[in-house]
Amino acid sequence: MAAHEIIQPQNVGNQRWLRLIPVAMVVYIISFMDRTNISYAFSGIGHDFHVDKAMQGTAGGIFFVGYIMLQIPGGWLAEHWSARKFVAVMIIFWGLMALACGLVQNFTELVIARFFLGVAEGGIWPAILVLISHWFPVQERARAYAFWMANLAISSIITQPLSGWIVSVSDWRTLFFVEGALPFLIALPLWLIFIKDRPRDAEWCSPSERDYIERSIAQDRLHEPTPGPFRDIFTNGTIWKLVGVYFLIQVGFYGLNMWLPTLLKTLTKQGFGTIGLIAALPYLTAIVCLIGNGYFADKTRRYALHVFLATTMAAVSLVLSVYVASLSIVLSIVFICLAIGGALSYDGPFWAAASRVLPVALAGGAMGLINALGNLGGYFGPFLGGWLQDRTGSFFATAILFAGSLALAGVLALTIRFRDKPHEAVAASGASPRMPLS
Repeated sequence: MAAHEIIQPQNVGNQRWLRLIPVAMVVYIISFMDRTNISYAFSGIGHDFHVDKAMQGTAGGIFFVGYIMLQIPGGWLAEHWSARKFVAVMIIFWGLMALACGLVQNFTELVIARFFLGVAEGGIWPAILVLISHWFPVQERARAYAFWMANLAISSIITQPLSGWIVSVSDWRTLFFVEGALPFLIALPLWLIFIKDRPRDAEWCSPSERDYIERSIAQDRLHEPTPGPFRDIFTNGTIWKLVGVYFLIQVGFYGLNMWLPTLLKTLTKQGFGTIGLIAALPYLTAIVCLIGNGYFADKTRRYALHVFLATTMAAVSLVLSVYVASLSIVLSIVFICLAIGGALSYDGPFWAAASRVLPVALAGGAMGLINALGNLGGYFGPFLGGWLQDRTGSFFATAILFAGSLALAGVLALTIRFRDKPHEAVAASGASPRMPLS
C-alpha cells in the first residue's frame, strides 16, 4: 500500500457509488445504443436510398470521424467548466442528431446526421472520466471505471433485442425515433437530477463522505507528476504502436458489431425480431470473457500477452464461424459468440499495458490521442466490410478482413516492450494505472 493512501472509514457512506455510477452507466448505455443501432437499419437504408453495402457501412462508420473531434476538448471543458453542464448539453445534441437520423430524406443527410451524432457522443466519455476523478480517490478509481465500463456489453445486450424487435414490427425510421427519444426521456432527467460536479455541490453527500473524498483526492494530487510538453506525445514510438493496436482492433470489432445482424440473418434466415435475441448472446459471452481475461491478466501482469490471446481467439473464432456455417448454424453462432468475446476482452489488458509502458507525465494526453485516432478504425471496419460484401457477394472475405485485423493487432501488441518488470510497474511510477477513453 502506498504511504499516502487513505483508507476509507467504515462509517463514511457510499452514496457516490449508489448515485453516480449507475446514472453514468445508464447515460452511456443509451449513447452506445444510438451509436450502433444503425446495424439494424442497413437493409432499409439500402432499399430506400438505393445505396450498396459499402455506402451503408459508410453511414455506420462516419460516426467515428465525428467522434474524435471532442475527445480532448470534452475533457478540458469538463475539468475547467462543468462536467455536469457539458454532458447535459451533449445529451441534448446527441438526442437531436439521433432523431434527425429518422427524419433524413436522402443518404447525404443521413451521413451528416451520423457525423454530428459522433461529435456529440465523443465528448461524453472523457467528460465522465473527469467527473469520476472528482468523486473517487485513486484507491477507488479503478473499480469505479470498471463498473462504469461494463456499460458497453450491457448496452449491446439491450440494444440487439430491442432494435431487432422495433425493426421487425415497424421500420428503420421508427427505430431511430424510439431510441432517439431515450436521451430526453431517461438520460437527461437522470443526469440533471442525480449528478453534481463535486462532493461539495451535492446535498445528498454526507459531511463525512465529502471530507473523505476531498482529503483523499487532495493527497493524491500531491504525488502527481508535472506533465511534459504535449508535443512529446507525437514523438513517442510506443504511443504510435498503441494507436496501431487500438485502430486494428476497432476495425475488427466495430466492423463485426455493425454487420452482425446482417451476418446472423444470412446464417439463420430469420426475421430481425429473432435475430435481435440471438445477437445478444455474443455480448453475454463478452461479459464473461472481459472479467476472466482481466482477472488472469492481473494475476500474470503479462498484459500484452492477454491482448494477443483475446484478439487471436476472436480472429480464429470469426473465421471458423463462417467456415462451419454450412455444416451447423448452432456451431457457427457459438464461434461468433467467442469472436465477440475475444474482440471485447482485450480492453482491460490493453489499457493496463498502456499504463505501464507510457511515461507517467504523458499518460493522460497519450491515452486521449490513442482513443481519438484508434477509433477511426470504427469508420474503416464497417465501410470495408460492406465494400467486400458488394464485391464478393458473401461474408467470408469480410470475416477474413476483420479476423486479419484483430490478429495483426495482437501480434503488434507483443512487440511493445515494457520499461520495467511486471510486478514493479505501479510501484516504480508511484501512480495508479490510468483508465481508458472509449
